[in-house]
Amino acid sequence: MKAINTSRIAMVAVAAASLGLAACNSPQQEATDKAADAVEAQSDAAADAIDAQAEATTGAAEDALENKADAVEKAGEAKSDALKDAADKQN
Repeated sequence: MKAINTSRIAMVAVAAASLGLAACNSPQQEATDKAADAVEAQSDAAADAIDAQAEATTGAAEDALENKADAVEKAGEAKSDALKDAADKQN
């Protein structure tokens, strides 16, 4: 449960920061930032679902699912970061 709450808090923080910077961005940058946020939200949701499956198992299966959830979350963050970097270069 802790991972789910932490990821949701992070999403709120990212959304708040995005809103603060939205006025400085071009429409193309805003669209890219929104896409990046959507990618991250989708990967977080997928990771949360995998974590829920992990909670229903034990032993090696639980560990494997938790590792998969971590990998999904990290991959989503990496893709989101790449999109945001691309948006920053659109100036």
